[in-house]
Amino acid sequence: MSVDHVPRSTPPPDWVLDHRRRIGAQIRAARLHANLTQEQVAHAIPMDRATYNRIEQGHSTPLLDTLLLIADAIGVPLAELVR
Repeated sequence: MSVDHVPRSTPPPDWVLDHRRRIGAQIRAARLHANLTQEQVAHAIPMDRATYNRIEQGHSTPLLDTLLLIADAIGVPLAELVR
């Protein structure tokens, strides 16, 4: 079965989960460097803080639009969050 046809119920491979957690950690580090709270970033997006927290913890997969909004709210280029 090719990757293009993996059913949604199939969990992502471990390497994807590892990258998701790393991106969440990079978002958190950028937010802390900017001296912002989760509440401040979530409010700017807008998003509830619990959902934002799940992104930082790597438990939620944000859409590209959400990543762009987060980067803008923190004041960093998107590339800084996802490299």
